[in-house]
Amino acid sequence: MLAREALLKAADLIRQGRLVAFPTETVYGLGANALDAEAVARIFRAKGRPSTSPLIVHVDSPAMARTLVRRWPEEAGKLVARFWPGPLTLVLEKEPRIPDIVTAGLGTVGIRLPAHPVAQALIREAGVPIAAPSANRFTGVSPTTAAHVRRALGDAVDMILDGGRTRVGIESTVLSLAAGKRVLLRPGMVSQPMIEEVIGPIEAAPASLKGTAAHASPGMHRRHYSPSTQVILVAGGALPGTGRGAYLWYSRQAAAARSVLMPPEPRAYARALYGVLHEADTEGFDWIAVEAVPETPEWAAIADRLRRAAAL
Repeated sequence: MLAREALLKAADLIRQGRLVAFPTETVYGLGANALDAEAVARIFRAKGRPSTSPLIVHVDSPAMARTLVRRWPEEAGKLVARFWPGPLTLVLEKEPRIPDIVTAGLGTVGIRLPAHPVAQALIREAGVPIAAPSANRFTGVSPTTAAHVRRALGDAVDMILDGGRTRVGIESTVLSLAAGKRVLLRPGMVSQPMIEEVIGPIEAAPASLKGTAAHASPGMHRRHYSPSTQVILVAGGALPGTGRGAYLWYSRQAAAARSVLMPPEPRAYARALYGVLHEADTEGFDWIAVEAVPETPEWAAIADRLRRAAAL
């Protein structure tokens, strides 16, 4: 756990309208006071993020979450009881006190209670909800260590709280409960079957959105979670015929300049994925080939991240 002095300094910076990068169980977030529009605007500038991509608001309790929304559906209560704190974001109809810049002008806001003690302590000490996308440049690979944040953002962030490597490793599931519907906007490690076990059937949003309209959730662009090196999804070990590359595989090995055996179990794979991509991206390869993962519910979040990393 971080020293209390560091948490108090970070909380003071949040109250001042500055930017603090902090660990959650999913990835590191770039945080600002969610109720301060000018502070939130700094997030968009630091990341190079378009205004059409809304931010997730992080809270320290279900009670804080309820102060930010107009309606708290019965399904929300059931899901919070099962999955909070944890990697599930709920999209609900927002209260006017949430600035429009947070929500891309939409009448809904994504909220979650992170399951990381540093994140919880920061929100609690700051005394305000914290808007926080991943702490990296827009469309880049999300950071799972403080070093990833420093490399991506440098001086654009006022303080980085180092809580070690993240436990889940990919971004939260995003589920909308607005307008009386149940729509899965972004898959995560809280899977569709896990959600349906609690509240019954849900819909799935289109995989990618086109045009310039505001997106209902982060992570819906065709290209996202991408290293600067080209990512190529392959099957059967069929690597590119030219160039020098890295190959991430779990079942079918092939000769490459760097070969990385990934875990065969989805939770361990998710935990490792972004760290491996960050490392390979610094080694001057012409490409990073990744063996396609199974198209099953437990692998759905990883398959989604890989497709977007490859811009498919």
